[in-house]
Amino acid sequence: MTDRPADNTAPPASLPAPLAPDGQRLIANRWLRGLVLGLGWMFVALGLVGVFLPVMPTVPFLIVAIWCFSRSSKKLHHWLYSHPQFGPPLRDWDRYGVIPRRGKLIAVIGMACSLALVTIFVATSWMVPVFMGGAMLLVAIYVVTRPSRPPIQASE
Repeated sequence: MTDRPADNTAPPASLPAPLAPDGQRLIANRWLRGLVLGLGWMFVALGLVGVFLPVMPTVPFLIVAIWCFSRSSKKLHHWLYSHPQFGPPLRDWDRYGVIPRRGKLIAVIGMACSLALVTIFVATSWMVPVFMGGAMLLVAIYVVTRPSRPPIQASE
């Protein structure tokens, strides 16, 4: 005899997890999905702080949040993706890899200022600024080479 009820209302454990918005599966493990959902909310909070603090970015945190939600909650993914304020830059990044010109400028200037501050006030040897500058150069090249706006759609 088993301890399960006779009506067999519980779904079999072998059923696949529901599909996420991008066609990938939601995380099947309940605890891990809860952890990723919590991380998503943390990144939304960090993104909201970035709305009010000009030195902190908004969209990069929301990109990570939308990824977390895509693996943990279809409802929250849809909410963020279709949000009137935050949705357009997220959709532009998702569809076309767009980083707006203003965002590129802020990112490159921020990296340059960080490198200058570390070089002047923190570094005790030449190795730290060289490796940090090399890593920042690679990131800056990536950021600058992304499109600045979505492609113009030809009218039909």
